[in-house]
Amino acid sequence: MKLSAKQIAGILNGKVEGDEQVAVDNFSKIEEGKPGTLTFLANLKYTHYIYETKASIALVNDDLTLEKALPKTLTLIRVKDAYRALAVLLDLVEQAKPKKTGIESPVFISSSASFSQEEIYIGAFSYIGENVKLGKNVAVYPQSYIGDNVEIGDNTIIYAGVKLYAGCKIGQRCIIHAGAVIGSDGFGFVKEGESYQKIQQLGNVVIEDDVEIGANTTIDRAVMESTLIRRGVKLDNLIQIAHNVEIGENTGIAAQVGISGSTKVGKNCMIAGQVGLGGHITIGDNTNIGAQAGIISNIESGRNIMGSPAIDVKNFFRSSIIFAKLPDLYRSHNQLEKEIGTLKKEINKEKSEEI
Repeated sequence: MKLSAKQIAGILNGKVEGDEQVAVDNFSKIEEGKPGTLTFLANLKYTHYIYETKASIALVNDDLTLEKALPKTLTLIRVKDAYRALAVLLDLVEQAKPKKTGIESPVFISSSASFSQEEIYIGAFSYIGENVKLGKNVAVYPQSYIGDNVEIGDNTIIYAGVKLYAGCKIGQRCIIHAGAVIGSDGFGFVKEGESYQKIQQLGNVVIEDDVEIGANTTIDRAVMESTLIRRGVKLDNLIQIAHNVEIGENTGIAAQVGISGSTKVGKNCMIAGQVGLGGHITIGDNTNIGAQAGIISNIESGRNIMGSPAIDVKNFFRSSIIFAKLPDLYRSHNQLEKEIGTLKKEINKEKSEEI
């Protein structure tokens, strides 16, 4: 797809500064810009690259102030939010790509499964179980397993090697990336002497509309009822969500997070990488949790926390400064103890001489 600066500005409701007719057919990072490509500047720490990039067009924010002349080969398009504008263009390119359709061979499709022959893609070596219901424009990529009684809503994409266990329900416009496992048994056992008795996991996983789930993420089925992933949730790769967990609307969770059983995470939360959440706790709405935090108790709505055990971010950074100084403080403490000990000896000696 080749577009001119004028066409791009029209799509984004932006303003062109430079050659309206210059055209691009690809994207590039600003520090690696190439002629014929479009780049963007959203993070101000990359501003110095704008004066030397070889890209032909750059998306920039309306309020960007230039300190010196730009390359003569560079045309700017000013928009309200350069990063958001880039997302619009990337989505436009993605939508223009030809979509796979039809049913490849070999596959297994149960005779009781229901879907539209004209609005489906099922890749080779996939398995579609009994009473499966696939909505319109669903894509199931090769080597995927769709268990019995699974329901998948319209316009959802199931990428290669995904495993959807029996009874799980997936909403509309969802994206589940390669290798994700939805509906595996939760980690439930009762200790009997030196062995464990398995607690059967009889529930399912319900994923609402507009959810995206990263590669190799695992979401366990509930013991009873459902593990719930609410509308608009975005999950990164390599996340573990245990049985009976509930993730609130529009919450974003980064890679390597582990959430223990029966924990409830509120809506509009942001959870950074490698966070661990204990079981049977509640995280309030609009909570931000920093990387590698450990959460072992309930968190009120609207807090920004970090550390293990987690505390408010400001207190965490203050504590970090102190922590870095602990070796020096320890040496100072020991030196003071020695000096105090010497003073005590001198005082005791003086008292003895007086007697």
